[in-house]
Amino acid sequence: MAAFIVSFLFLLPLTMAGTPPACKIRFTSKGLEMLKYETQRFVEEELSNITMPEMAGKEGRFQYTINNVRITELNLTHVDLRFQPDLGLLFEVENSSITLNFQRRILYWFFYDVGFINASAEGVNIYTALKMVKDEAGRMKISNITCDAYIAKMKAKFSGTLGRVYDFVATFLTTGMRFLLNQRICPSLNHAGLVLINSLLDTIPVRSEVDDYIGIDYSLLNDPVITDSSLDMDFRGMFYELKNENDTLPNYAINPVVTEYDKMVYLALSEYFFDSGLDAYFKAEMFKTEISNGRMSKDLEMLLRTTYFATIMVLNPALMEAPISLELEVTESPKCTIKSTGASVAVKALVNVVVLPPGKPPVQLSSMTMETKFNAKVVMKGKRLTVLMDLRRFKIFSNKSALESLALIPLQGPLKTMLQISVVPLINNYTKRGVQIPLAEGMDFIEEVVTYHNGYIIVGANLHFTRGLREVIQSKMSGEMDNSV
Repeated sequence: MAAFIVSFLFLLPLTMAGTPPACKIRFTSKGLEMLKYETQRFVEEELSNITMPEMAGKEGRFQYTINNVRITELNLTHVDLRFQPDLGLLFEVENSSITLNFQRRILYWFFYDVGFINASAEGVNIYTALKMVKDEAGRMKISNITCDAYIAKMKAKFSGTLGRVYDFVATFLTTGMRFLLNQRICPSLNHAGLVLINSLLDTIPVRSEVDDYIGIDYSLLNDPVITDSSLDMDFRGMFYELKNENDTLPNYAINPVVTEYDKMVYLALSEYFFDSGLDAYFKAEMFKTEISNGRMSKDLEMLLRTTYFATIMVLNPALMEAPISLELEVTESPKCTIKSTGASVAVKALVNVVVLPPGKPPVQLSSMTMETKFNAKVVMKGKRLTVLMDLRRFKIFSNKSALESLALIPLQGPLKTMLQISVVPLINNYTKRGVQIPLAEGMDFIEEVVTYHNGYIIVGANLHFTRGLREVIQSKMSGEMDNSV
């Protein structure tokens, strides 16, 4: 009983710790520095689209109306985008300026004047804090925005015949305009973050199909962890068979550890990421193939006929001229192993040697077990991860007797060559399609460096914007509108 209690107390923390992530992404301050330029462009476009209501009123003998307010120029001179620990991102604009143009209609005694006013807001300061969280679907979202905008002063230059007369009411007009502009900046940025930027985050795949057989789950396991120098995200990183999404491989792999900050972004993948993909394909019965006719070399066919000559003669001498075939089927889920020296995949398969008499059922000559090990090279291109395989070890043995296994020794070399020529290219042709990593549209990895560690790999890279933030957002929102029609 005491042993049971001790065992339970030992296992309890492991259970409470939850599922370890199979995929981790770290954005560093260097990546944020590049994102700052795109963010500044995006904010400038948003502020340029601010609309102002019509202003009308009286000041002594003056009656005025101001409308058609347009922001003609933004000069965001001091912009900063940085991480805020335990919160998210901070976007700050300091000591910047905004140039406006608006139409005036002023009545002074019996004089009526219409014209345009050029105004400038100086000492523009904007403080915006974006809280990053995991939503119910497991996607990163901006849940809240804290915004504070302040304009130190505003100047207006009047044109027209009564320009000097208007100067004495300029303070009154610009004070009202400054108040209204202050009131419009934060709602505009709130809409940009909670609606537009969140629509950009919607382009990050969470649970999506890889092909016709398997899917990938990139849901976040918890809220992003933000420090002074990075934003870290833990993703489930689990593949599943589309026909049975709930039948998944348990994750007992180690938690990848990312310690670097030199690159803009780091992607870490544990052995489980690859194992779950191999397991999903295995359950989808994708690891089966038949090698016969044109796919089998004449030398291998002749060697098989020679090896099984006695068996064919005993069964039916008429089978001697029938086509011969190899049926390969993986018997258990392949296993990926990652070490500091590289990655490998171990595969165990059943190989049946079969004769195919025309118009008759196939006749099995032999059944043997094949154990192979492939070198696996991980390649990252854009936002797609691919794996290239190369046969490293090969062994076959009989399922019947040790004596028959000895007779199979001459087949080792030819069968290995056959796998290299016929099977490995098929695998690489399929895996080169790759799988998308959880990265937003419009962003790609460049200058990738893959490093191998015991139990996981890390891809360090810099970021490249293939499209601007607004272009991606508009494309996403127009696509949603098309789907709703």
